[in-house]
This record gives sequence, C-alpha cells and structure tokens, in this order.
Amino acid sequence: MTAKAGGNGTGTHGESGANGKGNGNGKRPGGGNGTSAARRPDGARRKLSYPVVLLIIAGALVALSLLRIITGSDQVTSSGQYSSALAAAVPIGLAGLGGLWSERAGVINIGLEGMMMLGTFAAGWIGWQQGPWMAALAGIVGGALGGLVHAIATVTFGVDHIVSGVAVNILALGVVQFLAKLWFGAEGSAAADAGGNDKQSPPMEDMPTFTVPGLADGLQAVEKHHWFLVSDLAGILGSFVSNVSWLTVLAVALFAGSFFALWRSSFGLRLRSCGESPIAAETLGVNVLRYKYAAVTVSGALAGLGGAFLAIGVHIYQDQQTGGRGYIGLATMIFGNWRPGGVAMGAGLFGFMDALQLRAGGPTVHALLLLVAVMLAALALWKLRKGGMVQAAISGVIAVGLLVWYLMTDTVPLEFVEMSPYITTLLVLSLAAQRLRPPKAIGKSYRRGQGT
Repeated sequence: MTAKAGGNGTGTHGESGANGKGNGNGKRPGGGNGTSAARRPDGARRKLSYPVVLLIIAGALVALSLLRIITGSDQVTSSGQYSSALAAAVPIGLAGLGGLWSERAGVINIGLEGMMMLGTFAAGWIGWQQGPWMAALAGIVGGALGGLVHAIATVTFGVDHIVSGVAVNILALGVVQFLAKLWFGAEGSAAADAGGNDKQSPPMEDMPTFTVPGLADGLQAVEKHHWFLVSDLAGILGSFVSNVSWLTVLAVALFAGSFFALWRSSFGLRLRSCGESPIAAETLGVNVLRYKYAAVTVSGALAGLGGAFLAIGVHIYQDQQTGGRGYIGLATMIFGNWRPGGVAMGAGLFGFMDALQLRAGGPTVHALLLLVAVMLAALALWKLRKGGMVQAAISGVIAVGLLVWYLMTDTVPLEFVEMSPYITTLLVLSLAAQRLRPPKAIGKSYRRGQGT
C-alpha cells in the first residue's frame, strides 16, 4: 500500500494518516498552510524530539529531588514507591494501549472497563487451577471475547460506539458476578472448598519475578545515603531491576511491538487508514471491516491482559477488582494523543498517583501540593507570555490556592488522598486538550461500498 490514495483526490499521509485535499488556495483542512513543507497537516503541533523528552524527564527528576529535600518526604523518590507505581501503571497502560488499537481503526472503545472485568474473572477462574501463566492467557481470551462483542455491534450492525461500549461494561459486570456465584460460590464445589466464594476465586500461585542481584543491591545502597539527585535516581532505577514481574516485561514488549506494528509496517498503515479515511482505504483494496474487527479484538485482548495482571498480582479474582482502571486507561490514551509513548507516560503518571495514595497517604500528597503549585505558576507565566489571559489567570489563582493550602496545613485529608488519581486525570486531560488530534473517522459508521 502506498502513502497516497487515489480515486477521490484525497491524499493519505503515511505517518499521521491525515487526509489533505488540494484546492485553489493551496491550503489543507484544519487551517494548515499547504505552501510550506515544514508545516504539519490539520494544524497539528510538531512532535516532541527525543532530546526535548529527555530534558523533560531530567527536569522532572530534579524537581522531585528538590521536593524531597524541601519537604522531607522520602517516599517521593523511594524504590518502593516506584515499584508500586510500576505495578499500578501496567493494567492502566494495557487498557490504554487496547483503546489505542481500537480507536486508531476508527472504533471508539469505552468498553475497556468491561473487557478488563472479563479478563480478571477469566484469570481467576483458570489461575487457581492452572497457574499464573495460564491465568494471563485466559485473561487475554476473556478480554478478546468482550472486544469481539463490541466489534460485532459496532462494525457489523452499526450500533453507536458509545452505546455499545456502555452495554459491554454493563453486560460484563453482570456476567462475571453471575459466573462467580455459579462457579466459585456454589456449596460443595471444588472452588468453594479451595477458598472461593461468590465474591472471589480461590488463590493462585505467584507469578515469577526477576532481580538483577548486583545492580539491585548497589542501587539500594546508594538510595540509603539520600544524596541529592543521585540517590533519587538510584531509587527510581532500583524499582526496575528488583522483583519485577515477568508480566511487566511482557507489557513493555507489547508497547514496543504496538509501535512497530502500527507505525512501521504496512499492516499498521492500513489499519490506521481505516480510522482516518476508510473510504479512501477501501479504494486501495483494504478490507476495512476485517481490519476494524482485528483492531477491536486486539483491543479487548490487551484490556483483558490488564485485568489478568490485577488478579495475578493479588493471587485472586475479586468482585469490582478493576476499580475504574479501564476508564483511566481510556484517559491515558487521550492524554497520550493516540500514541504508544504518550499512553505509557500517562499510565506512569496515573500509576504513580495511585501508588502514592495507597503507600504514602496524606503527608506525601501534601508535599506534592507544593510541586503542583509551582508547575501551575510556571504554566500561568507561559500562558501570559502567549497572550492567554484567561488561562493564565485561572492557573495563577489555583497555584496561589494550593500554595496557601500547603503552607497552612501539615497533611491532606484521607478523602482527598483517595481522590488524587481521578483529580490528576481531570487536570492532565484539561491541560492536554488543546493539542489532541484524534483519528478523523473515529466513531463514524462505515458500510462496505460507501466510496462507490
């Protein structure tokens, strides 16, 4: 498949998948000026280069190190905190990656939460009998079945994508609760005798982990010295080389594989073209329906694996185990601008906040108020420089409020701590809203032969 589509005068660009129609004034849709080759279509902003990303990461590390010294909150950069954050980020990231596959093919998938539920139940059902690796496989299958239901409803029957996703969530909740009572809670059953009930499965074995002995011990020793920046970096790196689940390694491989599959292969170009201009893709011989089915099924499988990760991590399936992580995964996909790297960054952020409220509690979240206040103050100055008076004023007022809150208190109420991951979700989505560029044909019904 080439990077240009014919038949209707529409050009499909291989990297972004955006379509540009030539016209008399040399402009592209969305306000992009077609006279400059350096401009991106649809007014999209230039991508962050690797040096800029590394500078952002370095700046964040320095900020966290300073925060630790100023506030005395060692949990901000401790290896235990980041180990917990990594474990919390994996299911969210897998759900977000699943959403990316589906929506890049043009199918909105808010049924990720239900697909994760199916994955957790399938993992709990198989895991106590066959072990954690079979539990992971069962989770993939369970989530894929949920994705297949969503694909049948949206792709074949043309059901509204939002309605179908909500239906999948409700259906999955009812199915797993019914089957849990039937298989785990039945009196005299093998599952009940092994410790299961209508709210949870019997326990399963531990998932194997790996540790790099010499490196892990050395980083731990450096972390204990509490040196500026050096010990903080050692604490963060130590979480990646000590007691890491093999499922985490698999998740990292899936992110890398998704990038190469979707952006470095003809298969990925065809799949993304289905989400940008399915009619143009059809004129080039792409079987749009088949690609949409494949994308949504893979989406469910990835979400199901994320659900299985939850069950395997605590050794059992539990009722309501997903806890809204499918919705947060959807938020990471949007925050990440429908790119694997962005999804991974968003999952890391939300995983960090989730682990923070579980491990550290009020004092550490209180310390973060200072960091957020400084960041919002910097954002206000940047918006003011760009001429955004309203945004600058709002950011400045919130920054002052958070600073006053930090100075007048010593901790944060438990209720606010529990809300912190969801507040973070709202904040990052509001900040990222202006740079988002979803696939052009997302959520639109498609019927074979529309372009003829």
